[in-house]
Amino acid sequence: MRSVPVPQPRSRWTWVRPVGGVAILALLLWRLGTGPFLGGLRLINTEALVAALAIGALTTICCAWRWSLVAGGLGVRLPLRTAVAHCYRSVFLNSTLPGGVVGDVHRAVRTGRDAGDVGRGIRAVVWERIAGQVVQAAIAVVILFALPSPVRSYLPAAVGLTVLGGLVVVLLGRLLRRGPSRWARAARTAAADIRHGLLGRGNWPGVVLASAVVMLGHLATFLVAARTAGATAPLSRLVPLTLLALLAMGLPANVAGFGPREGVAAWAFGAAGLTATQGVATAVVYGALVLASSLPGAAVLLIRRIRVPAVPEEGAAP
Repeated sequence: MRSVPVPQPRSRWTWVRPVGGVAILALLLWRLGTGPFLGGLRLINTEALVAALAIGALTTICCAWRWSLVAGGLGVRLPLRTAVAHCYRSVFLNSTLPGGVVGDVHRAVRTGRDAGDVGRGIRAVVWERIAGQVVQAAIAVVILFALPSPVRSYLPAAVGLTVLGGLVVVLLGRLLRRGPSRWARAARTAAADIRHGLLGRGNWPGVVLASAVVMLGHLATFLVAARTAGATAPLSRLVPLTLLALLAMGLPANVAGFGPREGVAAWAFGAAGLTATQGVATAVVYGALVLASSLPGAAVLLIRRIRVPAVPEEGAAP
């Protein structure tokens, strides 16, 4: 007799995350109306779409390369061609489904199953994403220190707290590695993953380079969106503002990527002497361009659905 899978209850956080994004969008609609949202979409032209597709191809390949390096270091074989297909599908799912991380979860589990070790596949994606966030944060700090922005005066304190937090994490990790407890095993596994996946076999130069290209590619797409939305301010003013909106995308409380990005863009543009309306329009155009650049991921999903035959139910006639 075939066992019937028992549905697992979903965490409340699964539902809370998109609610936060909806709340931010509702507040912006109440304060600014639909003009920034609809007006920005009307301004998208062919040149912006072509630029987004080209930049998206570059960033997706670099993401796949970074993932392949980290996975290889953890003992998971992941050819670059396969990684590119999975990354395109991941970006498409992240851009169309609530939460902004569904695609990453999908590729992590799928790769782990293909490798026969779901845990290792998930850890490869987690460390690949963490590496990208660390490099992005480092580049962001340099840019925000160099160019004027609404948060420039707060950067020293933020950097100091971040360094202190990192030292605390390292210290806790060293303390937890001793002993047979579950936390000790987790700490030892994390240390081994960092040593082999991120730092081993000469991986770190490729991981850093790929992460830098990805981050700068996203920033370039945001600048294309700003110009498309009608922002005429010099790049020295636009770069830090779009960068702050880009960093806000790391928050999981969003709806298909929309939410915190638009909220931070509205605040940053307004605080810099531009308008909140222009900030929202820029963020909306960016979201549309990212969705357009992720459309090859939809093709990957469609091709897989066509190639994989349906599995007949048990007891069905052949």
